[in-house]
Amino acid sequence: MRLQGKVALITGTSPNIGGGIALGMAAEGARVACVDRHPPYAHACAADIQARGGEACGIVCDVTDEAQVRAAVEEARRRFGGIDILVNNAVLFNAKGVLDMPLAEWRQQLDVILTGAFLCTKYVAQLMRAQGRKGSIINVISTAGHQGEPWNVGYCTAKAGLLNFTRSVAMELAADGIRVNSLTPTATDAAEAQQRAASWGVAWPPPRQASPQRRGFLAEPQRGVPLQRLPSPWHYARAAVFLASDEAAMITGIDLRVDAGAVARYWRWDPAMA
Repeated sequence: MRLQGKVALITGTSPNIGGGIALGMAAEGARVACVDRHPPYAHACAADIQARGGEACGIVCDVTDEAQVRAAVEEARRRFGGIDILVNNAVLFNAKGVLDMPLAEWRQQLDVILTGAFLCTKYVAQLMRAQGRKGSIINVISTAGHQGEPWNVGYCTAKAGLLNFTRSVAMELAADGIRVNSLTPTATDAAEAQQRAASWGVAWPPPRQASPQRRGFLAEPQRGVPLQRLPSPWHYARAAVFLASDEAAMITGIDLRVDAGAVARYWRWDPAMA
């Protein structure tokens, strides 16, 4: 039980990546505050953890609203006595390119991904410092934050910004014993999330806006990664548990990629043809 006695606040606890990380941390002994803007996701994630014998609570919160973030952090403190782990996973998908992205949607997407991480980090780190608790903050990136994905300009820009946000905050909080790292997933095998959504009785994936111009993408995305299979949320959860645990006590300011080799791949090489 690598996280026994620790409290984790995780944003964006849909049945996909965030829900997988929440369940993975709970399985390692963490008490979990499941935070999501959609009440069914927050409460179903917490209920699943409780049904497995863990401790959790669901908190409904819009991470772009400062008052709601402060209230969510206070609720986690009230329920569990403090916070040791923060996972910034809240996200807004809106796959559009620079030519057809409305300004209001651009601002909204960056607000959820970047401002949400900023606000949650600010208030959780303040609580950690006030309580004298060392901690771990994990920001969830994407391979789209490392590479130039077309027709996904807001998402790519925000995730790339979150990479350097990670490094900057890691330096700032090092003296407080608060480690800050990022975790990079890639296109994810949907089977686990679909099964979890069915178990929770929630709709997933949510409707997404997409540019009509998106073209040229592999119909079978696993053919583009060297390992020839896509990770599942379970794989990301194992990496997040490691980063949050004492095993990673000397690790801060890094990005841990769980991407089946996607970012490391040379652009001219087609893994499916190897």
